[in-house]
Amino acid sequence: MAETESLADWMANLNEKFTKIPLSQLAIPGSHDAMAYSLDMDSSVLEPKKIKALDKMFSTFLRPIVKKWGTAQEKNISEQLDAGMRYFDLRVAGKPESSDLFFYHGLYTTMTVKEGMTELEKWLGQHTKEVVILAFSHFKEMSADQHTDLTNFLKEHFKAKLCPKPQVPSLKDCWESGYQVILSYDNRSVDDPVLWPGIEYWWADHSDPKEVISYLNNQKQKGRPEGLFVAGLNLTFDGNDMLLYLTKSLKEKTMTAYPLLLDWVKEQHSGSDKESVNIIAGDFVGVNSFAQDIIQLNNADNSH
Repeated sequence: MAETESLADWMANLNEKFTKIPLSQLAIPGSHDAMAYSLDMDSSVLEPKKIKALDKMFSTFLRPIVKKWGTAQEKNISEQLDAGMRYFDLRVAGKPESSDLFFYHGLYTTMTVKEGMTELEKWLGQHTKEVVILAFSHFKEMSADQHTDLTNFLKEHFKAKLCPKPQVPSLKDCWESGYQVILSYDNRSVDDPVLWPGIEYWWADHSDPKEVISYLNNQKQKGRPEGLFVAGLNLTFDGNDMLLYLTKSLKEKTMTAYPLLLDWVKEQHSGSDKESVNIIAGDFVGVNSFAQDIIQLNNADNSH
């Protein structure tokens, strides 16, 4: 696969046998905290708790730190799609002073949910054989009415592109029916044929890549879920870490850890057996061989 042309349409270019199996048996690159590239320094701090409590008094000092540690991506949604991402971790929050909904990671994003989804829908219109999994979760400061408004907007926005649950489709199924979006909405109060439940995310909650790998291997031993699931390669730092490493950033820590994490990726395989992987999500996607290494697992020998 040549680097450039291929990843924007990698699903369209897959070997035919991989287009006939459920998406839960493919290796799929994903974006953790996908919208955390447009964080707003003028917004209040939503997390972590320790820093949120201090934000009122020390906002000019703290917000740049939260931004440095909250910025988990640097490519925008179209660039992430071009780079091969097909799973998007989307965290949404209401803002007391606004009728719009925003994404967030530590701080609110400058981009509204509607703007982000409009950009994504436009991209899908230009890449009709690509299928994305949108995982809405970790909702904050949202009323029941706002949930209704958001799900109505998403249904109206993606219309016939939405794949109904519960059978995980193959690419071929999606192509035949014109489906391009699996919409997971992790909120019990909302039920609809096109809103899939939350997708299991293996999250190590650790800042050391060795610990992340050991956690993921441990999860694999227990066996994978049957449907779609995510193995998270993302490192996690808390408020203490942020204040401890004032001169560092999430990007610096993540990029240093990537070689080790990508070695782990290359040892994985897709498929349906107990130890197979499915979606693998990371931070700062599109800046190294992350997507290429994951997509490659679909061309490897799958007879494990």
